[in-house]
Amino acid sequence: MTIPNDYLERVYAGVLGKLIGVYLGRPFEQWTHQRIMKELGPIEYYVHERLNEPLVVTDDDVAGTFTFVRALEDYGITADLSAEEIGKAWLNYIVEEKSILWWGGNGNSTEHTAWLNLRNGIPAPHSGSIATNGSTVAEQIGAQIFIDGWALVAPCQPRLAAQLAQKAGSVSHDGEAVYAAMLWAAMEAEAFRSADINHLIDTGLSVIPKDCLIAKLIADIRDWRKSDDDWLVTRQRIEDQYGYAQYPGNCHVVPNHALMIMSVLYAPDDFQRAQMIVNTSGWDTDCNAGNVGCLMGIMLGLEGIDAGPDWRGPVADRLLISSADGGNSINDAVRMAYYVANLGLTLAGLEPMTPPKSGAQFHFSLPGSIQGFRTQEGHGQHRLYVENIATEHGRALAARFEALGPGQVAAVTTPVFSPREVLKMKVYELMATPLIYPGQVLEAGVAADASNMGAMSVSLRLRVYDEHDNLRTVDSAPVALQPGDASVIRWTVPDLKGQPIAEIGVAITASGKRADGRIVIDHVRWSGTPLLTLQRPEGEGTFWRMAWVNGVSFFSKRFPPSFRISQDRGDGIIIHGTRQWTDYTVKSDVMLHLGSAGGLAARVQGLRRYYSLRLARKGAIQIVKVRDDVTTILAEAPFPVELEVTVRMKLTVLGSRIFGEADGVAIEAYDDGDQAFLDGGIGLVISDGAISTPSVTVCGPETIVAEMGTLKEIANVLR
Repeated sequence: MTIPNDYLERVYAGVLGKLIGVYLGRPFEQWTHQRIMKELGPIEYYVHERLNEPLVVTDDDVAGTFTFVRALEDYGITADLSAEEIGKAWLNYIVEEKSILWWGGNGNSTEHTAWLNLRNGIPAPHSGSIATNGSTVAEQIGAQIFIDGWALVAPCQPRLAAQLAQKAGSVSHDGEAVYAAMLWAAMEAEAFRSADINHLIDTGLSVIPKDCLIAKLIADIRDWRKSDDDWLVTRQRIEDQYGYAQYPGNCHVVPNHALMIMSVLYAPDDFQRAQMIVNTSGWDTDCNAGNVGCLMGIMLGLEGIDAGPDWRGPVADRLLISSADGGNSINDAVRMAYYVANLGLTLAGLEPMTPPKSGAQFHFSLPGSIQGFRTQEGHGQHRLYVENIATEHGRALAARFEALGPGQVAAVTTPVFSPREVLKMKVYELMATPLIYPGQVLEAGVAADASNMGAMSVSLRLRVYDEHDNLRTVDSAPVALQPGDASVIRWTVPDLKGQPIAEIGVAITASGKRADGRIVIDHVRWSGTPLLTLQRPEGEGTFWRMAWVNGVSFFSKRFPPSFRISQDRGDGIIIHGTRQWTDYTVKSDVMLHLGSAGGLAARVQGLRRYYSLRLARKGAIQIVKVRDDVTTILAEAPFPVELEVTVRMKLTVLGSRIFGEADGVAIEAYDDGDQAFLDGGIGLVISDGAISTPSVTVCGPETIVAEMGTLKEIANVLR
C-alpha cells in the first residue's frame, strides 16, 4: 500500500483540526442555534474568554479518540484487532467516574452504560449492542466522536478505516450510530488522497447499508444543498425533520451527523467557514466541530487551517488526555501526530519513523509547531514571542525578544503536568502525572542568533507547585551566550520535596544594559531514572496528590499518612510516573489495614497492566503480573501478614527480572515473553480493603547496583 508523501504532516493537520474544533465548540456545547445567535452571534472564532472558560480543556472527544487507538499498540498492530480487545483497552485506561467518558449514569450515558457492561463481564461488541442496551441508548453520538484515530492510521484505505471504526464503535454503540462512525472514518481516510467532498461522501456511503437512516438523511441534505443555497435554510430543514425532537436520548447521532454533512457541503474547501457553520448550528458543538475539523485538516492540510484566522496560536499544540496512563495525559499535537503516524506506517507493513533529534521530547520538527511553549508571565513578556523557524539543521523554536534590560527575564515554558486551569475545568477531570522528575537530566540545545544585539545568559527553568499550589521558579546556573554562540545546557533536576514540576523551559537575561534578538531552541529533552521521595508536603496544597492517577474508591486527604487508599470492591491502584521509566526500585513502609492483598506496583501501564509485590492476607508475599483480567503469581513465599503492622517493602524491576522484598524476606521472578512489561510508572495497590504509607521512594539503576553487590552478581542477574 502506498502511503502519501506528506502523511505525517497531514496527520498533524488532522490532529490540529480535531483540537481546534473541540476547543472552539466546547464552551457552548448543547446550546441551540437560537441561543447561540442570541447570546454569541455567528461563531467566527474562539469565544471561551467571553464565557470565562479556559481554551484548552479535558474533553471526551479528545481523550477517547487518542486513547482507544492505543489498543493497536497493546494488542498487536493489525487490521484483525477485535472489538473485544478494544473493550479491554477501555477497562485498562478508563478510570471509573473520573476520566474520558461522560459519567451520566447507567441508561443515561451510552458510554457509561457500556463501561459498566464491560466491567460486569459482558464483552464487546455485546457491551454496546441494541440487544443489550436498547436502540435509544445504543444510537447516541459517542461512536462517531471517537473515530478520527482509526482513520488517521489508515490513510487512503477507507474500508480499513471503516472496519476499525465499526469494531471500536461497537464497544459502546450499535445501529445508526455505528454507521455514522464508519462513514465518517471512511471519508477521513479517503481525504488523504482526495479533496472532492462529494467523492468523500460517496466513499463513506459505500461502506454502510444503502437503506440505513444515515444514508437517507445524507440524500436529503444533498438535495437541500442544491435547492436552498443557504445553510441557514438547510439547518432549519434539518431541525424540522431530523432534529432533537424527533430522536430520543440525550444526544442522538442523527441530528448531529446531519449538521456535519451540511457543514462540509456548504464549505467544501474552507476550514474556517466549515467551523463557523457547524458551531453556529448548535447541539453537540464540540463533537461535531471536532470531527469536521479533523476531516478538513486532513483534506486541506496545514495551509487550509492557516488560510483563515490564527487558529493554531492560542492552542499552541496543547492536548490533554485524561486516562489511567497519566504520563500520556500532558500531550501535544506533534507528539500525537508522530505516535499515530507510526501506528499507520506499521499497520501498512512499513518501518516506523526514526524519532527526530535522537528522541528529544520537544523537537519542533513540524511546520508551525511550538509544542506548548508560550511566553511566561512576568518581566518583558510584552516584548517576547515564540515562533517555529527553519534552520540549516531543521526546524526549531525561536524566542524573539526586544529591549531586554537589567532585572528583566524573558522566559518561555511548556506544561509537563496539570496546569492551574484544571481547577476551572468542568465535567471532565484530568488524571495526569508529571513528565519529568528530580534525578533526571534536563537538556536544551540553544543558540544565540548571530544578528543579536548584546550578550545574554540562558538558564533552564522549572516551574514547580509549592505547598500552597502556587508556582515557584527554579533555574539552573546561567550559561553566557555571545551573538552566534551555541550550547547544549544540561542540568540534573534537584530534589523538590515531592512537589510536581508543572512547566519547563528556558529563561533569558541580558548581560549588559540591553539585549535584542532571538534565542533558537533546537530541542528540549530529559532522560534517566528519577530519584525522589513522594510524600505530603507542608501546607494545604493539593497538586502533589493530583499528581497520582486515582484508580481507587477513596484516596484520603486527611489521614495522617501521606497515602491512605481504600477500594470497595476488587482491585484498586493509584499510579505515578511515566512509560519512560524502565529499570528502577520503588520502596515504601506499607501498612495493610484491611483487604485480601495490597502493596507496591512497578512498570504500571494502566489500571490492569503492571507487576506488583503484594502482601497476601493468606500469609504470603507475592510477585504478581496483572494483564487485563488475568492475574498471574510469578513468585511467592510464606510471610506472616498482619493487619495494622508496618512492613518495609521494596520492588525492583531490572531487565526481565523482578525482585521483591518484605522485611528482609526476598523473592524474585522472571518475565521475558512478548507480553512482558518493559516500562511504566509506580503504584500502590489494594484489593477489597485499605492500605497506607507515609512516603514512597523511587531510585534508579545506580542505586540498584549498589544494593545488589558485585559486578559478577549483576551480570548473573542480567543473564
